[in-house]
Amino acid sequence: MNKIIRRVLTILPAVALQAVWLFVLFKWLAPWAVPINLILTVLSFIFVLYLITKQDESTYKILWLLIILTFPLPGAFLYLVFGNKRTTRPLKKRLDRTQPLPAQAADPEEVYSAISKEDKRLCQSFRFVGAKTGFAPCVNRSAKYYPLGDLMHPEMLAELKKAERFIFVEYFIVESGEMWDSMVEILAEKAAAGVDVRVMYDDLGSISTYTAREAEALRKKGIRCVPFNPLVFVKGQLNCRDHRKMLIIDGKVAFSGGVNLADEYINKFEKHGHWKDVGFKITGEAVMNYVRMFSEFWNAFADERVPDGYLNAPASENASSDGYILSYYDSPLRPDAVSNELYIDLLSQAEDRAWFFTPYLMPGNALLDAFVRAAERGVDVRIIMPGVPDKKLVYRMSRSFYPVLLEAGVKIYEYTPGFVHAKACVIDGKAGTVGTVNLDYRSLFLHFENNSFFYNASLLRDLEKDFSETQEKCVERTLENVGGGFMKWLVDGVLRIFAPLC
Repeated sequence: MNKIIRRVLTILPAVALQAVWLFVLFKWLAPWAVPINLILTVLSFIFVLYLITKQDESTYKILWLLIILTFPLPGAFLYLVFGNKRTTRPLKKRLDRTQPLPAQAADPEEVYSAISKEDKRLCQSFRFVGAKTGFAPCVNRSAKYYPLGDLMHPEMLAELKKAERFIFVEYFIVESGEMWDSMVEILAEKAAAGVDVRVMYDDLGSISTYTAREAEALRKKGIRCVPFNPLVFVKGQLNCRDHRKMLIIDGKVAFSGGVNLADEYINKFEKHGHWKDVGFKITGEAVMNYVRMFSEFWNAFADERVPDGYLNAPASENASSDGYILSYYDSPLRPDAVSNELYIDLLSQAEDRAWFFTPYLMPGNALLDAFVRAAERGVDVRIIMPGVPDKKLVYRMSRSFYPVLLEAGVKIYEYTPGFVHAKACVIDGKAGTVGTVNLDYRSLFLHFENNSFFYNASLLRDLEKDFSETQEKCVERTLENVGGGFMKWLVDGVLRIFAPLC
C-alpha cells in the first residue's frame, strides 16, 4: 500500500502545476490567452520533436508523447523528472566513483575463441554483451539448477556455514521469516567469527517488508548493512531500483535467480498459490563477476569499500569444464538495454525452439517483433506465465499482448497452481539465460538487473526439463479462450500504451 501511495504522490506536483496554471490563465491572463497558448503550442512542438528524434524504446516515447500532448505542463514536468535519463546523473556519478575495479585475471579472448570455433554467430552475442557491460565470459566449472526456491534455500544455508573470508548478500526484497531469519542466524555467527558479512537491499523494493530498525539490528550483530538508492524524497532516479539478487561466498560460490529473501519464495507462506521460481549455484572463476557486481554497488553507497583483495579469484578447486558462462548486470544508466538486445538477438538465431519463463509480459515493440518473427518462420516459441497473478492490473496488461503473439504462432501457457516468478530462457537447447530479468519495460529498461548467459552447459538441459514438466501443470491460452471483440481490442490497446509505467 505504501508503494501505491508514493506513486500517487509523485503525480500530485504535476497535477497541482496544471491546476495553478489554469487558474492563473483564466484569472489574470485571459486577455493574453491566445498568444500564450500559441507560445506553449510551439514549445510543445519542440519538446515533442526532441522526443521523436531521441533514441529510445518506441512504446516509451509514444506514452510520453500522448501525456505531453494531452497535458502539456504536467506532462513535460513528469517527463523531466521521471522520463529523462538526465535526472539519473547523480546516481551515475555515485556509481562511476567506484570505478575502475581491478582488471579481470582471465583473458576473455581465449574464451571467445573457443566459443567461436563451436558457434561463430553465438560468439558474436557473447562479444556484444561483454563489450556493452564490461564483464567477460568464463569457462563454466559447475552450475546447478534449482527448479524451486524450496530446493535452493537449504543449499544456501549449507554454503553459508562454510564461509571463511566474506559473505555478500544483495536482494531486491528482504523480509523477516523462516527463510531470512535462518540465514541471519548463520550470518551473525560468521560475523562473530571474523567473516566479513555485508548485506545490501533495495530501499524501495523492501519498503513494506524491511524496516530501518531491522537493518540496525543486523549492524548490532556485526553485519554491515546498507540500502541501495535510499528513498529520501521523490526524485528522478526513483525508478532506478536494484532488482538484482545474489549471494556470494568467499569468491568461490554464488547463488542467483529470481528468488528473493522472503517466505513465499520457498513456499513457506502461500501468497498467490504455489510459487514457481528458479535459481542456480555456480562455482569457479565465474563467481568473480558477481563479486565485481556487488562491489560496484556496495562501494557506491557504503562508507567502507570492499577490499580490492576480494576481487582476486581464489585458486580453483575444480578444473572441470561444463560449457561457458557470462554473468553481467543491466543498468538503466547505460545507453543500451543489454538484456533486451540479447533476447532479440537470441530469438533471431533460434532454429528449433525458444522457451521463456516470465512473470510479466510487456515487451517493447522490438522484442515483441522478435517473438513474432521467430514464430512466423517456424521456431517453436513458448512462454510460461502465471496462472494466479500477484498484481491484477499488470496481469491484465500482460494479457493484452497475447493476441498478437498467438496470431503469430507463439504458444502461451499459464501455470494453474499459482504464480510464476521465474526469469529464464533456453534457445535450441544450447544457449540460455537465468537471472532477474522480467519481460517488461521496467525490468528491461529501468531497473538494475543481473543475468547469467550460458552456452553448452548441462544447466540448460535441466532448464529444458523443468520447462517441460512445468508446462504439464499449465493451461494453454489460445485466441479462442482469451476472448475478443471491439471492446477488448480497445482496452488492450490502451493498456499496451501505458504498459511502460507498470
